Formats: sequence, structure tokens, C-alpha cells
Amino acid sequence: MIVIDTWLYGELASYASEDAQPGFAQLKIELPEGATMQDLLDEIELPTELRGITFINGNLSAMPGKQHDLTQELKDQDRVALFHLRSMWPYQYRQGAAMLDSFNDEIQKDGDRGIHHAFNG
Repeated sequence: MIVIDTWLYGELASYASEDAQPGFAQLKIELPEGATMQDLLDEIELPTELRGITFINGNLSAMPGKQHDLTQELKDQDRVALFHLRSMWPYQYRQGAAMLDSFNDEIQKDGDRGIHHAFNG
């Protein structure tokens, strides 16, 4: 088994039920080795359509409408942060954010490059 340090922000905190704090929740989720992001979402019964910005170990892995991380394999002690669709883009990432390689590949194929994710100045 692996343990995923899972953080739910905004309205997604309600998926943690009694573990929820105002505006966020932290869960330690046990999954079988080889589990994916989809397995994590299934375990907490969170529909992928409700999540907006998602980070795995501080690397952007999904944004609204761009959720190519469902098959991303998770590793023991990974930290996954899931934000609700109504959550704003974190201020500290205004000039861009580190991304999973697989997500970066998808963003580069997209004409808008992830809603102008990267600053060209």
C-alpha cells in the first residue's frame, strides 16, 4: 500500500466530511501500489469535473478542462492538492508554475497554452 497526502481546498473540503476545516481538509489516503489520480478521486468519491487546479508534489497536473492526469501513477508519500473550480489561481504562480512533464506536453499542444499559463514578456 501507498499513502497519499491529500489536500482538498474550497468546496472540495466537504468530501473529507468530519476531517474538514473551514476552507480545506487534509486526508491521508491509502491506495494500492500503482494507483492513479483516478483511483484517488474514486476513493474520496470526488467527481473529476469538480476540481480545478491540481498539483502533485507542487507540480501543476490539471486545470479546468485540462485533466490529463487521471492516469498519472501516484507514489508513496506524494502530496496532492485539489482546488475547487471556483478557486483562484494562486498568486505565487502568476508568472507560471512547475508542471508534470506529461501536463506540460499537453499544454504545449494546446493553442492557448493553458489559458496563457506562461508569461511572454
